[in-house]
Amino acid sequence: MRSIGKKLYLACCFLFLYAPIAVLIVFSFNESKNRATFTGFTLKWYASLFQNELIMRSLFNTLIVAAAASIIATVLGTIAALGISGMRKRMRSAVMNITYLPVINPEIITGISMMLLFVFIKEIFHLELGFVTVLIAHITFCLPYVILNVLPKLRQMDVSLYEAALDLGCTPVSAFIKVVLPQIMPGIASGFLMSFTFSLDDFIITYFTSGSSFQTLPVTIYSMTRMKVNPQINALSTLMFVAVLVLLLLMNVRKKPKGVHA
Repeated sequence: MRSIGKKLYLACCFLFLYAPIAVLIVFSFNESKNRATFTGFTLKWYASLFQNELIMRSLFNTLIVAAAASIIATVLGTIAALGISGMRKRMRSAVMNITYLPVINPEIITGISMMLLFVFIKEIFHLELGFVTVLIAHITFCLPYVILNVLPKLRQMDVSLYEAALDLGCTPVSAFIKVVLPQIMPGIASGFLMSFTFSLDDFIITYFTSGSSFQTLPVTIYSMTRMKVNPQINALSTLMFVAVLVLLLLMNVRKKPKGVHA
């Protein structure tokens, strides 16, 4: 009886999580714009989606910002993690507390503070709200996630391996590339993926730092849903969900040990 209750509870949780997505996918094929009744099957919303210049431009902006911000944040965050790991205990604790602040800080506070900063320095550097400000803001809130992913790998690493590489004739750079980098690569990859995901999904910080000349997909969708939900948004959301699902399945297939059959 307890086993049945657990399965029922788990089924309810999954239903609560995925029922809205299922409804969104179904109505992306609805012939009518009516969200209450399904009048017929059609692919016209998918066809019109790729002809919508605003959505396609916003999607391109989102991908460019996410890719650039995650790459830069990964490089800077890895360097910062290396520096933090070499600090004394008290200094390291103080720096880590500062590093945690952007993670636990509400996004609306970060967004407003970044906007005020950009407005303040606007007259000095002639910096208009747009791609550059969004990129800086995304790098800022992505950095802590990279640091927090790389630092545990640095703690797990055997420092004597790096020292042995130096004794055997490697330069510090060569020893880092051949010894340290392979050991912390899982943390770097995790930090990069988290940065890319959070940047891709961010709305609040982007909304305050983007201005009127540059829009990412979340901001565009928000501006469209304020009036009426366009079925093209359902189609776009379905494609993004399917892309993520396929990526997860491919990753699970790659991780499956050889000789294990489903």
